[in-house]
Amino acid sequence: MRRDGAVRKLVVGDRTYLWSLRHKHRDGDACRDVLHLILDGVRTRIVFRQGDGRGISCCYAHDGFVATGPGRALTLNEPGTVRRLVDEGTDRGLLPGGGELDGWDLFDAVLSRAAAATPGVPPGCPPGP
Repeated sequence: MRRDGAVRKLVVGDRTYLWSLRHKHRDGDACRDVLHLILDGVRTRIVFRQGDGRGISCCYAHDGFVATGPGRALTLNEPGTVRRLVDEGTDRGLLPGGGELDGWDLFDAVLSRAAAATPGVPPGCPPGP
């Protein structure tokens, strides 16, 4: 597992994203995992805040683990998960855009992309990989 904040590259077609993951706290604010994406100098943050029915790594598992329940989880440290977030954000016209996106708005669609990428999965199995 990479150390928190290590910058990595993700190549999507002819575009190269730089990305990193950080866990953040602010006084009086919820814990959050922040995926930083940089494309051509434009920084976009995809933020997953801990909240009602939404768990993140600070309380439940390793850094980058976000979930809404059993079998409904993403690992933000995995390049495949980052790629699916980039694809979903691009399809929605949000990337490249800069600023901050609520990761939970993308969560269900990214879970569906993960399940579709795993052929031969019996009905009712949790999404993966």
